[in-house]
Amino acid sequence: METIKIDKEKVRMIAHRGLSGLERENTMAAFIAAGNRSYYGIECDIHKTKDGQFVVIHDDNTERISPVNKLISETNYSELNDINLYEVGSNTTASHLRIPLLSQYIDVCKKYNKVCFLEFKNLFSYDDIMKVLEIIENKQYTEKTVFISFVLDNLINVRKLNKNSKIQYLVGKLDHNTLMILRKYRFGIDILYSELTKEIVDELHKYHIEVNVWTVDNPIQALMLVSWNVDYITTNILE
Repeated sequence: METIKIDKEKVRMIAHRGLSGLERENTMAAFIAAGNRSYYGIECDIHKTKDGQFVVIHDDNTERISPVNKLISETNYSELNDINLYEVGSNTTASHLRIPLLSQYIDVCKKYNKVCFLEFKNLFSYDDIMKVLEIIENKQYTEKTVFISFVLDNLINVRKLNKNSKIQYLVGKLDHNTLMILRKYRFGIDILYSELTKEIVDELHKYHIEVNVWTVDNPIQALMLVSWNVDYITTNILE
């Protein structure tokens, strides 16, 4: 199996949880697979462990991606790092598939010159967001990181800490209140693609709001979004 290539024109493609159509999501294997291809950026999800480490995983626990069920917030990183994850599309584990640290994800993006699209899962404290920004700053990768979240307070705190950070508000749909938030805080939008129309894209662009869409794996739908001039497409398998 390989990626499905489309005529993306000027649209920037984002590998969702790494190249998760081919490799186990949010693992070094998925990030490296995306790094070796034409993607503009690599998206990931982060949680905080019991001992204060920031790890890359989508869910609150390990149940879906491994044979064991550990709650991330109640487990130390050393214990999480011992878990072998399932290979993609399989119930077979592999020793090279582990839960990465945020710093390891950034290292891959930096090595392959990809933009980080970093999603804060759940609500992060102000202090924890500050720590995440410090990790990225220490890697000298702040200017190549886009912060995303469904939790508005996370993004507002990022903006308080760095007025120049690139931020995209994750939403299911757009309404007037959301538009006002985007304009007030200078956020881009990361919106469910099926809730989008060309008219909405044009309206957002009128206010210089960048448009990212999630998660598009159908090439026909992707080509329609390209024709609407969206700025980014987040995908598991398209390239």
